[in-house]
Amino acid sequence: MAVVDDIDSALVRELQANARQTNRDLARAVGIAPSTCLERVRLLRDRGVITGYHAEVSLTALGRDVQALLHVQVRPLTRTVIEGFKSYAAGLPEVLSVFVLAGGDDFLVHVAVPSVDSLHAFLMDRFSDRREIVGFRSSIIYQHARNRMVEQLD
Repeated sequence: MAVVDDIDSALVRELQANARQTNRDLARAVGIAPSTCLERVRLLRDRGVITGYHAEVSLTALGRDVQALLHVQVRPLTRTVIEGFKSYAAGLPEVLSVFVLAGGDDFLVHVAVPSVDSLHAFLMDRFSDRREIVGFRSSIIYQHARNRMVEQLD
């Protein structure tokens, strides 16, 4: 487990709020020298605390107005089947995330598509004829909120 101190936590918090800020602005916000800031951020990357930087994209702007969570059950429950389905689903352009679960469902697949009709077509074309899928159901997402600040818990 990567333990971070108060300065590292402040750096991570600032970068989560705005990863595009300059090193000088980041150092100023945290109250450290720019050279210290640069080294600290490098070490956070090296230790795997910071795993990357990305651009936030509007699904609506891309014409993907309908999101759904697909609850999927597969059989047999073997490593080969689980890994194969996970790779298959993650490779589909409609899929945003794939979660492997314990419990009643084996997978939770988050998709974004243009319409309810295209969600139906996705399920019929991509899931219905898969031999390993023994059941699936969908839940349309009305609203989605996400905590953009992830911090170390005590």
